[in-house]
Amino acid sequence: MKLALLEKLNAARRARQAVVQIVSLDGGEGLVIVEGEATPDAFAEAVQSAFLSGKAGNVDVEGRPFFINAYLPPPRILAIGAVHITQALAKLAPVAGYDISIIDPRTAFATPERFEGIDLVADWPEDVLRERPLDAYTALVAVTHDPKIDDFPLADALRKGCFYVGALGSRKTHAKRVERLTALGLSSTEIDRIKAPIGLDIGAASPAEIAVAILAEVIAAYRCRSLASPVAQAGAAQ
Repeated sequence: MKLALLEKLNAARRARQAVVQIVSLDGGEGLVIVEGEATPDAFAEAVQSAFLSGKAGNVDVEGRPFFINAYLPPPRILAIGAVHITQALAKLAPVAGYDISIIDPRTAFATPERFEGIDLVADWPEDVLRERPLDAYTALVAVTHDPKIDDFPLADALRKGCFYVGALGSRKTHAKRVERLTALGLSSTEIDRIKAPIGLDIGAASPAEIAVAILAEVIAAYRCRSLASPVAQAGAAQ
């Protein structure tokens, strides 16, 4: 591989951007394509499949053999609110292959005893996200019921193109949230991406059941995403 292509590949992986490497098996030139970049028409279908599945494989393009390898950032969940729902979600998420981090400035809730072994930060989201930015392979779950805590990360998640953005609350609560986010400059198209009430509608009642509904909705959002989604758009903008 040429040095320039290797540097591009490594830079994309460091930045948590999805990238596909196309290797010619007959000695020709290879390609490195970051998600959101233009793809040569001949490779478009194979590259899209690789971005969506994360799987590698051999393909024939215009009579020539190629190996296509996809490097996708591990999807992760960032939960805003150290509540009973996130206690259950923190146990479920790793089972489905998702890393999870929790942010809550309320030190009475964000205690190591309640979240043993979990990446927990007892600070304001706006301060934490400056050092630990959101990206297109992050699911944002806001469950504090407190707009002073939830609104900033929700707005940031929409602007950064997180593949999933969900918020706890009734439709009445969400209507007020929409007003606040609109005042922050978010468009109706952006705000409409918020899943509220959060989680698949399975009749969940207990915190554990709500956590199951949230995780199921996160998985569906990730597995059913398209390259025309905010995931690809955010990748192209970076």
